Amino acid sequence: MLELIKLTKDRGDNKLLELYNNHDLEYVPNGGSNDLRQDIARVVYDNKLSAEHILVFPGGQVAIQTAALAFASNGVHSIVFTPGYQSTVESPEWAIGNAGVTQIPRHPDNNWQVDISKFKEAIRPNTKFVILNEPWNPGGILMRHHLQQEIIDICRARSIVILCDEVYRLLEHNECDRLPAMANAYEKGISAVTMSKPWGACGVTIGWLACQDLSMVQRLVDVQYFGTACVSRASEIQARMVLGASDVILKERREIVLRNKAQLMSFVEKYSEFFSVNEPNAGAIAFVKFKLFPSHLLGEQLASYGISIKPYYCFAEVDAEVDDEACEAKQYPCEAHHFRVGFGELAFPSKLDALARYVDENADGWRRKLQKIDK
Repeated sequence: MLELIKLTKDRGDNKLLELYNNHDLEYVPNGGSNDLRQDIARVVYDNKLSAEHILVFPGGQVAIQTAALAFASNGVHSIVFTPGYQSTVESPEWAIGNAGVTQIPRHPDNNWQVDISKFKEAIRPNTKFVILNEPWNPGGILMRHHLQQEIIDICRARSIVILCDEVYRLLEHNECDRLPAMANAYEKGISAVTMSKPWGACGVTIGWLACQDLSMVQRLVDVQYFGTACVSRASEIQARMVLGASDVILKERREIVLRNKAQLMSFVEKYSEFFSVNEPNAGAIAFVKFKLFPSHLLGEQLASYGISIKPYYCFAEVDAEVDDEACEAKQYPCEAHHFRVGFGELAFPSKLDALARYVDENADGWRRKLQKIDK
């Protein structure tokens, strides 16, 4: 908080500091105070949206759930993509009266891109809700611009709502790769955002949905009313402080991300007999492949050394029973080898060093196992 106050002082925003020091403890309006929503529209959506198009939530998770409850119920068929962050895959199933959810797999051989032919095949007459996640979590990979437009065109022709989880947007490794926000690009598009990822402001606990169509915003408001309808005023003002210093914060965050990414890629290259990765181009995450056995088994081993990873099963179901015998027979999906690595923190280099020490200690045994599997 001291750093945030300093950034606010440095740009001479004394009114915002005074507001924080003297705010009351009354309820804020459902969906967020006007001043915060105006700041979001200006900083994130370049004033192409206004405050009335923004709905504020206590974080991004409840925002995604609210959108699914609003648009995936009452006979609606939905399409999602897997592996993916749990709420972007499962939330339509929680909508009352939904007519089913089709999960379309993404594959490393296609650089984890959406397969447009499978997307078209999955559409039914009652498909009215699609969830995308760009930049993609867990891989930190962006959809190509022409692919985003093709998906929008397909959905526009069928009046399908697109919810896009954009929590890693603004952390592109090359800003030329940045996609338009779905709320700007499509009249039935909804952008889901949280302050925790691009700005590193997880403790502020502010997220939002943005949408051009005010009738859709009203449907979201109607659902939000029965959940967590308003946030704290202190959080709102802190969020405004963050947004006011957005350029400074994002520059620093990208520098950390790019520095850590370089170390991660060097690690994968050094230990390429055991690991591989589709290089991320956005966010602070990568989906690394471990070549010997599925990642949940690796995770169990690493946990005993105090090293934490997010195995594949956190992002998709794995049907096969996996043990040493199954590993040797290769009776498991190849994607199950992947695990998510986060590299957005200053402490990442020390954690990567710990992983390297673990690999060095186990390298000889792993090589023998690889030889046995390859026979």
